[in-house]
Amino acid sequence: MAKILLAEDDESLGFMIEDNLREAGHEVQWCVDGAVALSQFEKDDFELCILDVMMPKMDGFELASAIRSMDEFIPIIFLTAKSQEEDRLGGFEVGGDDYVTKPFSMKELECRINVFIRRNQSQPSKNTQAVHFGQSSYDERNLVYSCRDSAHSLTQMEGGILKLLINNQNELVKREEILEEVWGENDYFKGRSLDVFITRLRKYLKNDPTLEIRNHHGVGFSLIVSG
Repeated sequence: MAKILLAEDDESLGFMIEDNLREAGHEVQWCVDGAVALSQFEKDDFELCILDVMMPKMDGFELASAIRSMDEFIPIIFLTAKSQEEDRLGGFEVGGDDYVTKPFSMKELECRINVFIRRNQSQPSKNTQAVHFGQSSYDERNLVYSCRDSAHSLTQMEGGILKLLINNQNELVKREEILEEVWGENDYFKGRSLDVFITRLRKYLKNDPTLEIRNHHGVGFSLIVSG
């Protein structure tokens, strides 16, 4: 089970989430505002963060940005009451990995958490070597993409997408296949967030002239490796 940082200012909802996650076997540190949550993150080690978007003192997006500056790998799940697509995509742009829209069931939240727990448990062994493609390499264990003298630390979602494209280089990988493999479900808004992650990966790969992430409109993506 995971050690989880929960930032939620609604006391009734926060208590319910904390109680249910503890009952499921997780260790939970619940904070009622973003500033307190950031302070707690700075002095403790967590395996996953659940952040409400609308909080006093520091909102969830600000908190996620601060957390990402200290830990580029920890999974971040947003809790949001907002339904606008822009708000959901904004969470991914500041480094979020997933979101749950209020109102939600605890079963749904636990399923999202379990996606990341399973991914952590299936990490490659210490002896796993980096995969080389084009003029680049990807260290799956440490989630690091490298090209020549530059290196980028990836989030779990970025790493999962890149790994899938590398394993199927020069072949079409359908959108639904990526969504099922990386997020565990084929969902419209997850599909829109996939586009955000692809844009970020393209920025990382742009220094390698032998690589191109090609968009097959409405169908999927392919990692083209030439030379």
